[in-house]
Amino acid sequence: MLKKLDPIIHSELRLAIMSLLISVNRADFKYLKEETESTAGNLSVQLTKLEEAGYIKVEKGFKGKMPQTTCSITKMGIEAFEKYVEDLKSYLKM
Repeated sequence: MLKKLDPIIHSELRLAIMSLLISVNRADFKYLKEETESTAGNLSVQLTKLEEAGYIKVEKGFKGKMPQTTCSITKMGIEAFEKYVEDLKSYLKM
C-alpha cells in the first residue's frame, strides 16, 4: 500500500521552498523568490502555509532601513521533509 504524501509539502512551490531551506538552513525572501522563479504574492502565500504547519519559521526585520524577511526550516520541517522523501521513494519502487 502506498503511503499518503504530505499535502503541505506536495505542492510544487512548497516542495521547492523546503528543498532550498533543507540545504541552506536559512534564506531571505529575495533569494527564495529568485530561486523558485515565483511571484512575490504566491511565494508569500506558500510561506504562510508552511509556517502555519510549523515547517518553517519566518522572521521579519530590517537590514538597515530596508525590510527583510528571512525563513528557516524547523526541526519539525526537517522531519516532515525527510518523511516525504521516504514516502515518495516507496512510489518509485513500484
